[in-house]
Amino acid sequence: MNDAAAPPAGAAVPPAPPLIRVVAGALFDATGRVLIADRPAGKHLAGRWEFPGGKVATGESDARALERELDEELGVQVRSAAPLMTLRHAYPDRIVELVLFEVPAFEGEPQARDGQRLKWVAPEALGAEDILEADRPFIAALQQRAARSR
Repeated sequence: MNDAAAPPAGAAVPPAPPLIRVVAGALFDATGRVLIADRPAGKHLAGRWEFPGGKVATGESDARALERELDEELGVQVRSAAPLMTLRHAYPDRIVELVLFEVPAFEGEPQARDGQRLKWVAPEALGAEDILEADRPFIAALQQRAARSR
C-alpha cells in the first residue's frame, strides 16, 4: 500500500465544488440566427456572452426551468423546445451541468429584463463571440443544426 497519496491523518479534505444544474435555450429568429445574452454586472463572469437560461430549482424539471428562466430573463413563452446537448464544465469554484435546449418556437419579442445585452448571431459567426467556456461546445452543435436546415 502506498501511503504517499493518502492525506495525513486528521487533515481536512477540501470540499468538492458545488454542482449547479443549468438550462439554456438556443432561440432562433426567422433568418436562422441564434440569440445570445451577456452576463450583467454583478454576476459571475459578467460581460461574457452565453445562451439565455439559468439554474434549475430543486424539484423543478429541466423543461419547466427553461420556460421559467426564458420568461423571467426575456419575457418570451416557450412553445416548442427539445434538449440538444448536455455537458459538464468545471470552473475553479463550481461545476456546471448544462443542458442546451433548441427552442424553434416561442411567443413574444425577447427583451433584456435582467439588465443584459442581447444579440442575434448567425450560427457560423458564434465562434468569434466571447462566449463562456461552458457554452463553447454548444457552438459546433448549433452550426451542425444550421447546416442541416439549409
